[in-house]
Amino acid sequence: MDSSTDQLERSLLIATLDSLDTPHHLGPAIASAAAKSSETLVIALLSPLFELRHVQQGSQDVLARTGKSLVTPISRTDRWDDVQQLLTYVYVQATKVAQDNGRILMDVTVLLRGCEQPLPADLADGMDICFLVQGDNNIPSLPLSIRTLPQTVLPSGNRVSIVAAPDPSQSSVEALYPVVALGGTFDHLHAGHKILLSMGAWITERKLIVGVTDDLLLRKKTHRDLLEPFSVRVEKSRSFLQLFRSDLEYELAALTDVYGPTGWDPDIQALVVSKETLPGAAAIGKERARKSLPALQTFVIDVISPDSEKLDHEDAELLRQTKMSSTFIREWIAKNHDVEKNANT
Repeated sequence: MDSSTDQLERSLLIATLDSLDTPHHLGPAIASAAAKSSETLVIALLSPLFELRHVQQGSQDVLARTGKSLVTPISRTDRWDDVQQLLTYVYVQATKVAQDNGRILMDVTVLLRGCEQPLPADLADGMDICFLVQGDNNIPSLPLSIRTLPQTVLPSGNRVSIVAAPDPSQSSVEALYPVVALGGTFDHLHAGHKILLSMGAWITERKLIVGVTDDLLLRKKTHRDLLEPFSVRVEKSRSFLQLFRSDLEYELAALTDVYGPTGWDPDIQALVVSKETLPGAAAIGKERARKSLPALQTFVIDVISPDSEKLDHEDAELLRQTKMSSTFIREWIAKNHDVEKNANT
């Protein structure tokens, strides 16, 4: 294996997790991989905790093996906060490094996979390198296309090995919901969007409905001329979701009002929103009640909010320094376009 590498365009980082604790030990490897990548970084986190199988009770427990330890797949809704915090940490670590290096448009993607869910063979397509993490000896069998990529081992922080074995869930919340809905603009798809989409797919059993704001509702946005067309925003969102979980059905619909399909579809059981869009969730609840539609279980993405209390001080400060905003991206594009224009005149 190579011990060093020059600047690369497209990189893959693979690491394993044995708990849902914030993976601070991966911080150095994530930062190094992000610094070495100029266009794309895909981070694949593998763990038995991410298996898609339902947790059974008593003697029917489904166990997955990691090294010498047996780990039970988790209830995806019970560990909602842990998973969104984990995703946020990884995205922020990589995105902050990319932004510090002026690579505002660098594409960072984080995948969560069970050890028995093989990574897609085409994930290696166009990749320049596969990064691994020092001391990570639990990597499961990888597709040949990934195994034959050039490999570099990156340094790790102190790894605390805690095998998570959560107690059987006593929650009244379902482990997965058949049909889940969420919405957003998804312009210049960034880490904040991907966390929202990932968490929606995370708790879905069969179908995820994604409302994508129609072009007509975006006329007052800053730098409107730099907004991606509706078709582009839909395609990028769909491509990301297919990579994150290819087993689900995805319906991407135009949002022309606050409700979208949640305003009329009785076959939706759960809604995923950000903390900032909670008023929209309340409006949807009232509309469904008015139409005698079943109430929705609401799940909130609140870790990425500026005033989040779910991150420790250092992680919260790093989040505040990291700009996960379509407006910021459009402003950056406009500024750089002006600089290039002035340089050519």
